[in-house]
Amino acid sequence: MKYYAIIVGGGSGKRMQNSVPKQFLLLKNKPILMHTISVFATSIFHPEIIIVLHPDLHQYWKELCLKYNFNIPHVLINGGEQRFHSVRNGLMSIKNDGIVAIHDAVRPLVSTNLISKLFEEATNNGNAIAAIKPSDSIRKVISETESQIINREELVLIQTPQTFKIEQLRVSYQQQYQLKFTDDASVVEEGGFKINLIEGERNNIKITYPEDLELANLLIK
Repeated sequence: MKYYAIIVGGGSGKRMQNSVPKQFLLLKNKPILMHTISVFATSIFHPEIIIVLHPDLHQYWKELCLKYNFNIPHVLINGGEQRFHSVRNGLMSIKNDGIVAIHDAVRPLVSTNLISKLFEEATNNGNAIAAIKPSDSIRKVISETESQIINREELVLIQTPQTFKIEQLRVSYQQQYQLKFTDDASVVEEGGFKINLIEGERNNIKITYPEDLELANLLIK
């Protein structure tokens, strides 16, 4: 069985209030994306690693790899208009069958243990999606003046990696893009496949805002 990791780094620095795309911001003295790649490279499954970046960022990434002496093998693929198109571009570079983990470039604290559990579950059941239960109370906003409590026991927060047998992805990514495709699980579910959830990790945070980067620096120590 062949294993692959598609790491999607299409984000800008807007919400980080930074001109540098967030996947290139420094975490413990090296770019976030390098931490993310390193975790997958040390997984017992040793997946082939595919990095999807906007074409304008390819040269900058290559320069960073030279600067930080980063030599973990990976394939560099052009990103698309939306995350959906970026993932599809990554899939098109895979010619064989196997299991594919799709991961956000800015989730560098994912553990090798979670990656292994997801690969194993997807091998046995077709796909596996990391999810955690919310710890805060949740309300649905109905209008500017009205909201309604929601039972948090019925909800989960979805993370990445999201891991699939590649045939599920190839079928599902033949669909036309829709706004409701906020992650790969939503695409695959619309493609007609049942989604399997497994427990994710609290530390597997997505670095989106400046305070997330501060927290990541504390956790990585």
